[in-house]
Amino acid sequence: MKTDFKTLKELHQYYAVHNDCKLKESATQPVYEIDPPSSGILFIGEAPGRNEDLQGRPFVGAAGKFLDELLKEGGLTRDEIYVSNIVKYKPPQNRDPNDEEKNACRVWLNSELLFVNPKVIVTLGRHALIKFVPEAKISTDHGKSFNHSTGIPIFAMYHPAAALYNPNLKEEMKKDFKKLEEFLKTLPKKSKNILKKKGEIEEILKL
Repeated sequence: MKTDFKTLKELHQYYAVHNDCKLKESATQPVYEIDPPSSGILFIGEAPGRNEDLQGRPFVGAAGKFLDELLKEGGLTRDEIYVSNIVKYKPPQNRDPNDEEKNACRVWLNSELLFVNPKVIVTLGRHALIKFVPEAKISTDHGKSFNHSTGIPIFAMYHPAAALYNPNLKEEMKKDFKKLEEFLKTLPKKSKNILKKKGEIEEILKL
């Protein structure tokens, strides 16, 4: 696994070539961010959609606009955070990514985690949550935090797209972002979590 990148752009350009994800055969392009988060907060969704596929950036469609609203509810802006996905390419017909596709993007995402070195990971939706907390259920565990073997806390959220299909979730998600705001206050004031322990790095590599 290659990790000695000087920039996120360099990292993404490398893994855009060195990956075996079959989704790239039908997708327009890989989707990713290139600026590290000043806040140390990393949001992870499941897969790009149509707008993301066309623009090459995550969460730029309707779900992205709602995410921006939610961030404002939690006292954050999009420029302060980093957004990624479990897979970097749009699945056909916007279906869920399957295990083979997620596994094909696994090293890419893990390298991304090591570079960003987040102080907290906010999972958006079921696929992202079970990557880090396999026993969790989004329906009962949204709005909750979990300890993780990497030393990076995990905070579970519904995916913003879910609220677009089920308007009843909008208020629930706003409440969860308020909970996230309170949770962030309990974390160290450092902008980033500093990975010092070899074991913590090894845990990320095993994800």
